[in-house]
Amino acid sequence: NGYTVPNPMAQAKVIMDALQSANVEPHQISYLEAHGTGTAAGDLCEVTTLNRFYRERTDAIGQVALGSVKSQIGHTKSTAGAASLIKVALALHHKVLPPTINVSTPHPKMEIEHSPLYLNTETRPWIRAASASPRRAGVSSFGFGGTNASLIFKKYKLYRYIKGRV
Repeated sequence: NGYTVPNPMAQAKVIMDALQSANVEPHQISYLEAHGTGTAAGDLCEVTTLNRFYRERTDAIGQVALGSVKSQIGHTKSTAGAASLIKVALALHHKVLPPTINVSTPHPKMEIEHSPLYLNTETRPWIRAASASPRRAGVSSFGFGGTNASLIFKKYKLYRYIKGRV
């Protein structure tokens, strides 16, 4: 379709490949860091793809928080994916679902109000019950010319060794 036009089939495939590689089911993801450029075509395509992907796998409504760092810092071009990685790593570390700012109502064509996704517009604690699966997040990054990347993050434990002590 064009050099910068997103491809929904490629986006869905790379997300599925990342989940399979991480041995994670879609319902185990509780936060999605979208590419989210703020363009009508790109955002609508991405959210429509995510909606379709999750609707095929769950009947849940409003289960997965959706956000994009670009709402906070703008599009950093070639480092946009790195900014998303940093945001998700910090969100997992601090146990906080970060907000997407400068949007109060998603575009109606996104049909997000009846989907497994919800637009996270305020800071929320990201706490899971001890019996629940660990906190997990997905990151989507799309580049010029059809480059698609999807990563899965999981909470981690950081061990520090100080002079022989843990």
